[in-house]
Amino acid sequence: MAEKIDTRYTQERELSWLKFDLRVLEEAADESVPLFERLKFAAIFTSNLDEFFMIRVGSITDMTLSKQTHVDNKSGLTPAQQMEAICRVMPDLYRRRDKTVKELEKRLCARGICRLSMDELSEGEREQTERWFRDYVQPVLSPIVIGSHMPFPHLPSKSLNIILSLRREGEHCFGVLPVPKSLPPFLVLEGPGLRYVLTEQIVMGYAARLFSAYKVEEQRIVSVTRNADISPEDEDYDVGEDFRDHMQKVLKRRARLAPVRLEFQGEPSKELRRYLCQRLELADAYVFCSKAPLAMGYVYGLESRLPPESAVELCYPPYTPQWPSSLVKGAPLIPQILRRDVLLFYPYHTMDPFLKLIREAAADPLVVSIKITIYRLASTAKLAEYLAAAAENGKDVTVLMELRARFDEQNNIRWAQRLEEAGCTVFYGFERYKVHSKLCLITRQEKGHIQYITQVGTGNYNEKTAKLYTDFCFLTASPAIGSDAAAVFRNLSTSDLKAKYQYLLVSPNSLKDRLIHMIDGEIQKARQGKKAGIFLKTNSVTDRELIDKLAEASQAGVPVTMNVRGICCLRPGVPGLTDHIKVFSVVGRYLEHARIYAFGVGEDTKLYIGSADLMTRNTERRVEVACPIWDPAVRRQIRHYISLYCADNEKARLLQPDGSYLPVPQPEGEPALSVQTALMEEAVKEGRTAAVHQKALTPEPEKAPGLLSRLLGRFRKER
Repeated sequence: MAEKIDTRYTQERELSWLKFDLRVLEEAADESVPLFERLKFAAIFTSNLDEFFMIRVGSITDMTLSKQTHVDNKSGLTPAQQMEAICRVMPDLYRRRDKTVKELEKRLCARGICRLSMDELSEGEREQTERWFRDYVQPVLSPIVIGSHMPFPHLPSKSLNIILSLRREGEHCFGVLPVPKSLPPFLVLEGPGLRYVLTEQIVMGYAARLFSAYKVEEQRIVSVTRNADISPEDEDYDVGEDFRDHMQKVLKRRARLAPVRLEFQGEPSKELRRYLCQRLELADAYVFCSKAPLAMGYVYGLESRLPPESAVELCYPPYTPQWPSSLVKGAPLIPQILRRDVLLFYPYHTMDPFLKLIREAAADPLVVSIKITIYRLASTAKLAEYLAAAAENGKDVTVLMELRARFDEQNNIRWAQRLEEAGCTVFYGFERYKVHSKLCLITRQEKGHIQYITQVGTGNYNEKTAKLYTDFCFLTASPAIGSDAAAVFRNLSTSDLKAKYQYLLVSPNSLKDRLIHMIDGEIQKARQGKKAGIFLKTNSVTDRELIDKLAEASQAGVPVTMNVRGICCLRPGVPGLTDHIKVFSVVGRYLEHARIYAFGVGEDTKLYIGSADLMTRNTERRVEVACPIWDPAVRRQIRHYISLYCADNEKARLLQPDGSYLPVPQPEGEPALSVQTALMEEAVKEGRTAAVHQKALTPEPEKAPGLLSRLLGRFRKER
């Protein structure tokens, strides 16, 4: 008999994720957000939904095909029941998205930013569209009539296609007209403002010409979403086959996996709907109709085309990540970090100090090695170039490149090849465990002594997302942390994942156990009548063991505050069970991505930052690293950040016992506070301070030799 699942204070993971995405859509309806930014939030909601179907629905679909009976340990639902629950809530999400997009586009059009249908074009605009279609679009189109000589074609995941119902001489058939991804997503029309037509609308407007031998009875834009939940570690591959080659094969399979969703723009006839469901072997419950465009990535391409005066009114004010005041910009970084720990907080701080550190290390004659774990890189990455330069300079550069970073695999393969060519030692992790840690170790040898500079991060070494995601980058010369980091790299290179470390928390072997031990410590304090407390900042909470331990802490009277951006399977505020737990989410201009684990109250608080969410995949099936924070200045810095997050009454939403979110109450007389806005303002002030320090250290031309000599002497002394 199956064990009964306790669902008194837990909720189903996928429905929790959809509630998070609804939070994103609520930003699109928030009047305090600039109008064009609201359209971007609608686009983010749409791309989130795409990934949800590709990954989460794909995973559940796979489980429904399994012969083994699986029951979710938070909701007690079978995969089939989970899919039924998802399909029930999905139509309402589509309706809300359609309504939001329609309202936003109406208001944008009043300001000269107009998405037009073919029927709305003026005579001159229609002539421009006609020329563009004839000269640039039609030559790359491949119309297909489905029949005995042409079977139903493969529709790649998330590609846009025009499906046509055709008739000739009394015979009925169907046509397919793929919209090539090589085409730009829209055509900007001549004239004032920004008037544009989406490419798929233009293709559909002229589709009848390409099927001139037929009468077109119906035509619709459609998109198929396919299962992309490939787990390469579960794939069989030949012994001795290069893992990079194996990943290339896996990527080719991704586009052809089974359909999990069919989308129509507009309402199709029952006949067309039934025909496509049969061809795709997809149940009708997985068919969704949208009034908004099926692909909204075009929105990001519009931003650079906005007239300057419109951009000022409709977009967020531009923000430049700042240089931190804790580091002197114009001086060498290695001596400064040897002297004190430093914490960068992206995107409020710039990533430049870390990149400059790697560049310095690449050229420093005392640096003997650089070791780093890489999960995601930008398509253009200074970091990779600096690592390559270090190898070319004779440094021992070791890179653990995780090839299974979902949707970034091809980019990682390219960078792995580049780094190998430069002389770096590159290896790819393990069959059953992804390496998700953000760890870098620089080893120096000076006068016979080893010096370590360790970097531990919460986010990827990605120069693009460092301007969009909030993440910590911690830099320390602590010998204890450096020694642990060196051991991590030794063990990773020998596939030893069972090792334990003195100070670092490393999954899959010790991170969860140590977190549970620290929660137990707070439970013991509370039971003894001592002050206790827990603060956790993470992206998701799904690990049942940790959820139950946090509920136990609540029942012992431990105040638990959790800033959880997305999925939270723990329901707070359930009387007698989780009533001492508060969970809030912040969705704003930047994607919240930093992780903090804090246990205790006041100066005795045990404080960590790291790469792991409180998800079973992170705690048991990934290599993650969390680092203790000992430096008093950095501890004050993090405690300040925690206080700001807890004070947010503008963007924060409180998770309710029923799984819904409500705005944080704003006490009468207290000003509104957005943590992201406050951190930007603080960073700008900090940047001004750093600029003053830089100016003070910049010598006047006639006095340069003496000042530079004294400056270099001071840094030698610090070292």
